[in-house]
Amino acid sequence: MNLINNLEWRYATKKFDTSKKVSTENLEQIKKAIQLSASSYGLQLYKVLIIDSKEIREKLKSASYGQTQITEASHLVIFCNYSIVTEEHIDEYFALKSQIEQVNVSDLKDYSDFIKEDINNKSKIEKDKWTSNQTYLALGNLLNACAELKIDACPMEGFERGKYNEILSLEEQGLNTSVIATIGYRSDNDTSQHTAKVRKPTKTLFA
Repeated sequence: MNLINNLEWRYATKKFDTSKKVSTENLEQIKKAIQLSASSYGLQLYKVLIIDSKEIREKLKSASYGQTQITEASHLVIFCNYSIVTEEHIDEYFALKSQIEQVNVSDLKDYSDFIKEDINNKSKIEKDKWTSNQTYLALGNLLNACAELKIDACPMEGFERGKYNEILSLEEQGLNTSVIATIGYRSDNDTSQHTAKVRKPTKTLFA
């Protein structure tokens, strides 16, 4: 199974080769994998920013406890969940669903109303946690796609969300930085690549 081999190959890359860039073609494949991610109700209540700019990443590095992956990697991928969920988000989804499935949007009203009621019953904290959780599903697809393409990646939670939001002007867009990942190609000097992968045995992990 190629997937298992790819997952055995990947690791959280700590040091990237600054001379190597992820190609536009591979970036499009990674974006497609993220687009195809599962999400609650299929709503995909998040946006994904792919940052190439060295200037922006240098600013974000200071909000990432100085971690060098931010600037050494080919690209920085930022998953942003919607901090405010409105009925317009639901209407946009069902308009798209109507178009793609070629059904009248009025035929989808009951399902749309059910989702709206469910979301409206959530507190602001619950909504934020719910939409943030969806970004981790998308992150998983990014990691798997990168492993298949033999592109290195490092998922990261070590950053200051408030500062990211400020630097990227996210709050005025109703967005919040949820999780990030750096992608590129491992440096020959990254000793982490030679470290054995530590995972619980399957007999312990599964009941």
